Amino acid sequence: MRPGGFLAFAVLATTAAWAAEDPVQWSLTPEQSSVAPGGAMLVRLTATLEPGWHLYSPTTPKGGPIPTSLVLAQGPAIRLVRIYEPKPDRRFDANFQLDTETFEKEAVFLVVVEVRRDAAAGPLDLTAQVRYQSCNDRMCLPPKRKTASASITVDASAPADAISIPGGYQEVPQSGTQSSAPSTPRAPSTPLTPSFLFVAFAFGLAAIFTPCVFPMIPITVSFFLNQQNGKRSQSLMHALVYSAGIVVLFTVLGLAAKAIAGPIGVVRLGASPWVNGFIALIFVAFGLSLLGAFELTLPSGVLTRADSASRRGGYLGTLIMGLTFSLTAFACVGPFVGPLLVASVQGGALQPVLGMVAFSSGLAAPFFLLAVFPSFLRRLPRSGGWMVRVKVVFGFVILAAALKYLSVIDQQFHLGILTRERFLAAWVILFALPGLYLLGFLRLEGIASDEHLGVGRMLVAALFLVFALSLVPGMFGAHLGELDAWVPAATFTAGSASAAGAEPAWMTNQYEQALARARAENKLVLVNFTGYACTNCHWMRANMFPRPEIRPLLGDFVLLELFTDGTDAASTANQDMESRKFGTVAIPYYAILSPDGDVIATFPGLTRDADAFAAFLKTRRTA
Repeated sequence: MRPGGFLAFAVLATTAAWAAEDPVQWSLTPEQSSVAPGGAMLVRLTATLEPGWHLYSPTTPKGGPIPTSLVLAQGPAIRLVRIYEPKPDRRFDANFQLDTETFEKEAVFLVVVEVRRDAAAGPLDLTAQVRYQSCNDRMCLPPKRKTASASITVDASAPADAISIPGGYQEVPQSGTQSSAPSTPRAPSTPLTPSFLFVAFAFGLAAIFTPCVFPMIPITVSFFLNQQNGKRSQSLMHALVYSAGIVVLFTVLGLAAKAIAGPIGVVRLGASPWVNGFIALIFVAFGLSLLGAFELTLPSGVLTRADSASRRGGYLGTLIMGLTFSLTAFACVGPFVGPLLVASVQGGALQPVLGMVAFSSGLAAPFFLLAVFPSFLRRLPRSGGWMVRVKVVFGFVILAAALKYLSVIDQQFHLGILTRERFLAAWVILFALPGLYLLGFLRLEGIASDEHLGVGRMLVAALFLVFALSLVPGMFGAHLGELDAWVPAATFTAGSASAAGAEPAWMTNQYEQALARARAENKLVLVNFTGYACTNCHWMRANMFPRPEIRPLLGDFVLLELFTDGTDAASTANQDMESRKFGTVAIPYYAILSPDGDVIATFPGLTRDADAFAAFLKTRRTA
């Protein structure tokens, strides 16, 4: 390479490294050079961004990126400061999976400074203190603090200019003080996903086909159709009110769960081994109940009073009848509601409420639809043993789900009991048993010894057996795709023999040792902030890291996993470091560090875009 070409390359590389380190520059520019005592003046605080980068508005919704904070240091000559921001662009941010308010290219904030009447004549220094986070489409940099300064003159002869704030600007709330301590990191917000609402709605529909609910359909619909005067509109109103009674009861349960879980904190609640243990016990209890080990019932006095209230007649009586139905069906509906409710408190703040709305809507929908189209009543299958079979099959599925929470406890306490192999062995059995049961090989209630095996039952049994057998390769180290997010990961640490290098070796909770190794091997460190209870972390480890466009890039790093949700001191220290160094406690969270611990690049959250994650890993080439 020619000397001139080498120099140009060096300049470009240095510029790229500087841009990656801080793509935002700040300046403070007064609109006038002097101000009179008791007067006011306008100052422009300008953020200039490199192409492709953006920063976040001070009013960006909480729960995701770090909002920009702006404070003008107030000396004895300054009476009041007001800061206004331009209208930001509101858009969906793939880095944080939520809507954010951002600025690109340039953001001009307006600062109105009012000077005290007794301000002494002479120079007045202005200093703006800003804290912000900048991101592009593939990564976010750690939050930074900067200052921008300017100077004006306090002069009694200065003209009093009128201050006008342009349209579109809004005032930024000010606390009046600027703390030097880092702001409290936000817990990551888990957006309410359509898949969760779909599962909740499906649970409600599935609960219809249980012995406590299904026989009530023709009786209830006949009640709607036989209302006084025989008016169809009136029967439909009663059906709607009846369905509302079902929805109201379960929504109240969701509100109660939100009220209990809210003060505790969603993230710490989901990561707590004691909460996971409680959820596992709930799942086991309801699973055994569905299998017929015992029956869960409400006190008879509650049911008697509810039934008496439902006989008042009119729409109020119909509403109470819907509530009564929900209570009397608890023995069969409870095993669906319990697991769904306790699992939902680990999601977003509204997830328990909307989850119960979706569930109860699925449960109430058949009653309303059959009141609208009563002719379909004749097409419904008759009550029989098939309802018991539905209940038994769900019992096995719920017991399998309980193992997920037990495995989290095992990993958090480092017990080593429920390893990946044992977990999958238990799942193979628990998903094979309903298949064998439906085929008649497992003798439980719902299937008589001489009962004919229908095609539908045979196909469902085959699906369970196929799924169970597909888990077997995972016991021997094979990847299971999306399921790897829900099962314990195979452990490969630095120094372990990993099947002819099939998996890269990771150091675990050894931050200083990883930096020392990076210095010795002249490598960068890829830090993976992860968790035992984090399904997104498990998915990334099992499905993103092994991809052919990702695996070769990992070889140039010292790989370090830092768990943040365990019960040991290391997890606490790791979470404190993530909070202090990166301003977040979100997991998964990835960072590339120099051997001295300096941050080169970060990548928050799960992604299914291999090109985006590969681009993040390649940042080291310009570092």
